Amino acid sequence: MKFSPCTSQCTSDGDFCQGCGRSHAEIRESKALVGKVVAHLFEYNYDDPESFLKMINKKSLTRLTQLKNKKCR
Repeated sequence: MKFSPCTSQCTSDGDFCQGCGRSHAEIRESKALVGKVVAHLFEYNYDDPESFLKMINKKSLTRLTQLKNKKCR
């Protein structure tokens, strides 16, 4: 599935947003995840939040690749 970002044309009826096409559950979970990351950044008050986010990005993609490789075996 290809990620479809918000288009600022949100709808709440049905199971999927008519603006971006994502499920309302996925949108809720994504918002919660971003909220947790922001809370972490705020709590630890890093001088360089960009470095933290780059590390999270790199580690997340590495772990995703590992999971996909395990699943293919």
